[in-house]
Amino acid sequence: MPEDGIVALLGSNGAGKTTLLRALTGLLDIHHGEVAKGRVTLDDKPIHRMSPERVVKQGVRQVLEGRRVFVELNVEENLKVGAHTARSRMADNLERVYALFPVLGDRRAATAGYLSGGEQQMLAIGRAMMSEPRYLLLDEPTLGLAPKMVENIRDVVLEINKGGTAVLLVEQNATMALSIAHHGYVMETGRVVLDKPAAALLKDDDVREFYLGLHPGEDGRKSFRDTKHYRRKKRWSA
Repeated sequence: MPEDGIVALLGSNGAGKTTLLRALTGLLDIHHGEVAKGRVTLDDKPIHRMSPERVVKQGVRQVLEGRRVFVELNVEENLKVGAHTARSRMADNLERVYALFPVLGDRRAATAGYLSGGEQQMLAIGRAMMSEPRYLLLDEPTLGLAPKMVENIRDVVLEINKGGTAVLLVEQNATMALSIAHHGYVMETGRVVLDKPAAALLKDDDVREFYLGLHPGEDGRKSFRDTKHYRRKKRWSA
């Protein structure tokens, strides 16, 4: 993964995307898994056996799927929880997060459990940014959000990347992910089956059909669920 870009990771449910993120952030062990082959390195040093806390200290932060916030704490308290590796710069980082998400600044005293789904997603991302990560891993950040909020999250990801943080974006919204990514990967049954620049993936017939819903050379739409799994595997394994 590049140090300064956005990488999109696509794949159907069960492809192994979340498992990969767990392997990258030290969370695989608590889910009774392990890296059985290969290793995860950062700055040429292995990190796959590090605890999640040590991985965070290396500058890697993951925003889990599902907008996981501390619902009984208010917005600012949630953000401060994420600052434990950069406490000396907490005040400055709070202001940066509020500049990134003005609605959080307006609602800093609001209980997180009463925020909308989109606001909770902003809070989860903002909390991760409080530790000044070098790498931000986002697991389905737009899942279940209204189209306008999806646009907001898209713009925020771009802004975060412009600030110097590399982003790994796991998304089933392939159009959005590939529109902002520099590079993309497609996973099937635990392995990478396509690996191309994002612009090339947007033009790839298989990706257009299976993830963008477009038949090659047509404007008609087709559900990914309507495509037989064995057909996908055969075409991508050729």
